[in-house]
Amino acid sequence: MLRQDPDRLSPPPSEHVDVLVVGAGLSGIGTACRLVRDSPGRSFAILESRDAVGGTWDLFRYPGVRSDSDMFTLGYAFRPWRGDRAIAEGAAIRDYIRDTARAFGVDRHIRFGHRVLRADWSSREARWTVTARRLDTGEETRITCSFLAACAGYYRYDAGHTPHFPGADRFRGPVVHPQHWPEDLDWRDRRVVVIGSGATAVTLVPALAESAAHVTMLQRSPSYVAATSAADPLARLLRPLPERLRHCAVRWKNVLVSQAGYQLSRRRPKLMKALLRRGVRTWLPDGFDVETHFTPRYEPWDQRLCATPDGEFFRALRRGDASVVTDRVTAFTETGIALASGAHLDADVIVTATGLTLQPIGGIRLGVDGEEVELGRTLAYKGAMLSGVPNFTLTLGYTNASWTLKADLVARYVCRLLDHLEKTGHAAAVPVAPALPSGEEPDPLIDLRSGYVLRGVDALPRQGARAPWRLHQNYLRDLRLLGRARVDDGHLRFTVATSEATTSPADARG
Repeated sequence: MLRQDPDRLSPPPSEHVDVLVVGAGLSGIGTACRLVRDSPGRSFAILESRDAVGGTWDLFRYPGVRSDSDMFTLGYAFRPWRGDRAIAEGAAIRDYIRDTARAFGVDRHIRFGHRVLRADWSSREARWTVTARRLDTGEETRITCSFLAACAGYYRYDAGHTPHFPGADRFRGPVVHPQHWPEDLDWRDRRVVVIGSGATAVTLVPALAESAAHVTMLQRSPSYVAATSAADPLARLLRPLPERLRHCAVRWKNVLVSQAGYQLSRRRPKLMKALLRRGVRTWLPDGFDVETHFTPRYEPWDQRLCATPDGEFFRALRRGDASVVTDRVTAFTETGIALASGAHLDADVIVTATGLTLQPIGGIRLGVDGEEVELGRTLAYKGAMLSGVPNFTLTLGYTNASWTLKADLVARYVCRLLDHLEKTGHAAAVPVAPALPSGEEPDPLIDLRSGYVLRGVDALPRQGARAPWRLHQNYLRDLRLLGRARVDDGHLRFTVATSEATTSPADARG
């Protein structure tokens, strides 16, 4: 542990809020709205490093960008999604987030251009001192808060992941990463190669193919791809019902269907693989090499399943506007990409849909009473708090379902915890991790085998063997764990605003 200079905690900032939310994306706006709705009267502020509301859905502007979760679960439970279209375009999601912020008045609490650098907790004062840099002036500013909610996602906003490609400087055309799509990029009537096989690539290929001369998806290894319905038939059927009743029915249907699909994948992987392959074959022409291009080496849901609404990806392949090549890059050339097989892909534009760079809690450095917190050495409590870190939550959505389902549960838990602290007269709550059996190591917090997860897994918190220290990726279980179980469950230590006045987990139940 690195000890921080205690003097950096001493100059008291001039401003204090009850709750400080980091991030004005889907999670941060949802958390702020929950505070207004479920725990009113508390002062709060939102610090956002960029200059707009929307987070991911404002940042990503590549062609065809859309949700891969249905909007009845990706949208907020407290503000129903009104359309029939379950899979929405990025601009529609961005507008929905902004409209929600305005409807609840939380947009007035956002401070744009504030990048949070670090946060230091003082047990004596029972408060965080948060240091942020103003991107317009470069000056550092401080604000204190009683509770800190990190809603900044899990990847770096300023840089996507692009592996080193030999000869990349030789290619005469543009090379772009989807995370920072140039507004002036022209791909009409040009040959485009998209490197990657994940959700972004599956989205980009049909969108680019509408006007490109041809689009080739170059993948090192295949992913599972499944066609879904862009419009929800149940939502259309229930349109005569009151809005909230319709929204609730469709939302729960989608929760249960997605959970059933995930459980089937885990318990009967051979059956799920057969069903997915059969689905691909129904969309593609006879003779298409499904075994090579759409049969991954891993089990379903070892990586996130790629969805293509109304089979648009498969339609582009069937029309001949796009193709799939499974091979490895040897080098970029002046006119395209040389492959390990000896083949050459001619290209005018290359898109590196090669993933994200993992950065938990927005890269914020945490300190508790002068000790640096190493995220990789903490255990996640209920998938929402960190062992040894008081009055702090982080939001990590589900990997097997809609992000917002988990984000909203965490936001509701924040309100429940704040209300409990106020009711019991405590100032802080800190999760106390159980001792691990000798020789046992905690597991990674995210169990996906996607490249971006494996590259950054050591920077993430860990998880224990059982609840509430185990992340089950199960909304129904988390609904009870975060939404209904006792706050004083014996795993939290509650304190007041002096270093001596503490209570043990067992004593903190009253």
